Amino acid sequence: MTRLAANLTMLFNEHPFMDRFEAAARAGFRGVEFLFPYAFHADQIADKLNAFQLDLVLHNLPAGNWETGERGIACHPDRVGEFREGVEEALRYAKVLGVKQLNCLVGKLPQGVDADTVYKTTVNNLKYAADMLQENRIRLLIEPVNSYDIPGFFLTHTQQAIDLIKETGSSNIYLQYDIYHMQRMEGELANTIKANLDIIRHIQIADNPGRFEPGTGEINFGYLFKMLEELGYDGWIGCEYKPRAGTVEGLGWRAGHGV
Repeated sequence: MTRLAANLTMLFNEHPFMDRFEAAARAGFRGVEFLFPYAFHADQIADKLNAFQLDLVLHNLPAGNWETGERGIACHPDRVGEFREGVEEALRYAKVLGVKQLNCLVGKLPQGVDADTVYKTTVNNLKYAADMLQENRIRLLIEPVNSYDIPGFFLTHTQQAIDLIKETGSSNIYLQYDIYHMQRMEGELANTIKANLDIIRHIQIADNPGRFEPGTGEINFGYLFKMLEELGYDGWIGCEYKPRAGTVEGLGWRAGHGV
């Protein structure tokens, strides 16, 4: 059965963040995800999850200074200490919130650093994070992101993510497959998912162009949902899209796609 999680960073943003949990539950979601919890005390978020019987499916490791345009620091050789502190902070939150997987945005390429150093730094940071999380029975995910929305992002293709995972030698790093990002970068969505289902632990969705809700663009979500059901995918699917005309008004796509 398809399990949809509301991305509270993008959905229900008509409400203050802490009110979005109730809005998601009222709209029928049983799971939620968001970028970061760190602006709030973990107990505040845990209270909302418990009050509305929601699972927290995913959040990200700290990703540097988001407001100034940073999108992760795992590939930055001069910020390894900060990265490791971020892993520890994410773990503290995860233990309170009951989240079983954390995503690492690896970041934009640092200026003036050679490619080999960037690669080795990323591999070493991912291995460190994966080992730390594994001790706490939490999966580490990495996510390729399209270079149109985030120019300079280091990890942009599925095969690149697979190669990074293999290079770490870790058994605790998996793929977060974002259908919108990968449609923009490579297409071939169905075959890529089929070929890599063994390492895909989370899927996110938005249509293209525009990153709006499914059914507004070119992606055949009816086909993809049916395929995932047939393949036995049992993970969550995060609804990480921009509502075109209000969150609740745009939720009719779920019934139209049988999810």
